[in-house]
Amino acid sequence: MSEEIDDLDRLDRKILAVLQDDGRITVSDLAERIGLSATATAERMRRLIRDRTILGFRAELDPVRLGRGLLVFVEVLLDRTSPDVFEAFARQVKRAGEVLECHLVAGGFDYLIKARVRDMTAYRRFLAEVILPLPGVRETRTYAVMEEIKATQALPL
Repeated sequence: MSEEIDDLDRLDRKILAVLQDDGRITVSDLAERIGLSATATAERMRRLIRDRTILGFRAELDPVRLGRGLLVFVEVLLDRTSPDVFEAFARQVKRAGEVLECHLVAGGFDYLIKARVRDMTAYRRFLAEVILPLPGVRETRTYAVMEEIKATQALPL
């Protein structure tokens, strides 16, 4: 895990804010927006990438147009919580293309999975063929999303 970096100044934070909003902006347009030269802006970007503050650039895709219109959250309770079960579970869930996120959590269940599938029929198949066969799964609870109110990857700066 990377540690929090306290040495980000006002300009670094401005760069990050603009890039979170528009990752395709040119260096010259970014430089103009933050009030630096293109050379200084490019150097700051290289440092932010090298220091792993910026982890990458991605296209945001429309899940409905790509046949992944149903968003579900699945609580997973394991039958036992041991290092070998955690490891096997993690290894298998990483292979499941429908799984967007999987988090080991504290509380009344062990994992929270965020997944996208075509529809409820596809979800039932995903549950039966992917989730339930995962190592150690004892019980699941599913929450189908009726409406996305807010969905962002942008971090507050």
